[in-house]
Amino acid sequence: MAYAKLGRTSSQRKALFRDLATDLIINERIETTEAKAKELRSIVEKMITLGKRGDLHARRQAASFIRNEVANDETGEYAVQKLFNDIAKRYEERQGGYTRILKLGQRRGDGAPVVIIELV
Repeated sequence: MAYAKLGRTSSQRKALFRDLATDLIINERIETTEAKAKELRSIVEKMITLGKRGDLHARRQAASFIRNEVANDETGEYAVQKLFNDIAKRYEERQGGYTRILKLGQRRGDGAPVVIIELV
């Protein structure tokens, strides 16, 4: 399967997507470039599917990827907790397609296409 390298080494790319996935789970919508959002979509969809499974092994698999030291400022809830307790329950009936990408236009500095990726 082909994927966007985004001009980064594999470890940099993994760190980037761990951070973006964690932020998307906590905030439920983030602004990023189109290429990053398209790659992030598949990662977050897999995390939500793990959340829907809900067993201990799925929780550990999700926790191994999502950064759990980051908590929501308002509720104090960690990303893995929110994924399994709130987000997975919300999409119990839904068969995939948990994210939406909305185009915003070009970034001023370099003209990169900017989008909002959000949970549906």
